[in-house]
Amino acid sequence: MKRPSIKTLLANAVCLPTLAWLYGGDLRDALRARTAEVSAFLAPPPVVWPALVLAATAVVLGVVLWGLVRGRGEGFKGYRLLPILLVSALFFDLVLAENQVPLHPEDVASLVLSQFEEKAAALAHGKTVPSDPAVLRSLLEQLPPPPYLVRGERMSAWSLQVREQCQGPVHDASGLAVGTVIYCLAPGAEKAWVTLVGLPAGERFGLPSVLSVEGQPYVALVRPSLPEEEGTAEVPLQGVTEAPAPAGVEESLDAGAVAPAPTP
Repeated sequence: MKRPSIKTLLANAVCLPTLAWLYGGDLRDALRARTAEVSAFLAPPPVVWPALVLAATAVVLGVVLWGLVRGRGEGFKGYRLLPILLVSALFFDLVLAENQVPLHPEDVASLVLSQFEEKAAALAHGKTVPSDPAVLRSLLEQLPPPPYLVRGERMSAWSLQVREQCQGPVHDASGLAVGTVIYCLAPGAEKAWVTLVGLPAGERFGLPSVLSVEGQPYVALVRPSLPEEEGTAEVPLQGVTEAPAPAGVEESLDAGAVAPAPTP
């Protein structure tokens, strides 16, 4: 009974779990995003494409097993199908992704906070920051919608909660819906800490919580621009994250580009 070479068997052994891991994971995420309470995607991930690749993988695997059972040798072309399928699927993914900017939900959320901070600071009067909910809500309406899905549906707008007499940013989002911007005013409205309810950076599914990066809440600080502070760099708050959005994100949002976050 003829057998394929070790090299051919090894190639098939590598391609099969790779296809299952890549496209099985994509299909699992796509289905879960349509039912999860909160998922960090800009749009529902596609279902048809990973399902087609997995179906093709099952068919090709059947051909390979048939060749092994029948004792087909190295010349059997069915042994080449799994590597061809993997390369073709990855090439198709590359072509689709070529014209898309890979925006991550946490990047969009952090950019929204930064833009909101700038717009709110521009409305500061003297030594106080804006505190009128109607004014602050109008600023949110100018920004991109929340980069999260709720049971498969993209949220259309941010909601706002204004708190007074705060001593620092809000860390606990208990009872708040995803897409809520928390504007926390210090005594005398001399400054305000802004956080938002979403998911921790890097998590695709979960319950609503304050946006955080590596366990630290992402906070925007709104305060008046005093003359002596103009032209000086602002010192970040201790214990919070104020990382800038990656290059290209702001331009992509201004251009209206929307692309789902890639699945690792």
